[in-house]
Amino acid sequence: MILINLLPHREAARKRQKDQFFTQLGLSALLGGVICGAIFTWYQGQIASQQGRNEFLQAEIKKLEAEIKDIASLQREIASLRARQTAVENLQGDRNLPVHLLDELVAQLPDGIYLNSMRQENQNVLLVGVAQSQERVSELLRNLSNSSTWLVRPDLVEIVAANVAGPNREVRRVSNFSIRVSLKRPSAAAPAAPGAAPAAPAAAGKV
Repeated sequence: MILINLLPHREAARKRQKDQFFTQLGLSALLGGVICGAIFTWYQGQIASQQGRNEFLQAEIKKLEAEIKDIASLQREIASLRARQTAVENLQGDRNLPVHLLDELVAQLPDGIYLNSMRQENQNVLLVGVAQSQERVSELLRNLSNSSTWLVRPDLVEIVAANVAGPNREVRRVSNFSIRVSLKRPSAAAPAAPGAAPAAPAAAGKV
């Protein structure tokens, strides 16, 4: 006996195919959502981890900045203390500078030179005097340049020829001079070398 299917099988087949397509589409969408969610979660974890590292680095940077400020403050305090120490040492040493100045002048003045006045301003000393000749002034400059421990950088300010009356009304030719010289601080003055040559004899002048 021959069986004839009179049902609309084509429409049923298309419906099954459509249902399968939508099912696969739904499964694909669900799988894509799961994958996207996993990727998003992974990226969020990476971002959170990086933010944690950034916060840690910022905290360490703030600590270092605070330590740098403390170090800079300590350095300023150390510099201030050193400046005060230097000032105190200079003040203590400057008390003996007039003694060293007079000793050096007595030791370095050659014969034939007489000092009329001496004026000190800080570390500079202005010497004003009379010499029997210009050669005596040159000798004094050489002594101050080469043989003096406390007096340095002598500079001839002025030298003028003049006439003075002697005890028997005789006229003598002299040289009035002005010399500026620098006085060393005790911390900068080098001690005299052992066995150094004796200083030039002092003139019996008015200092």
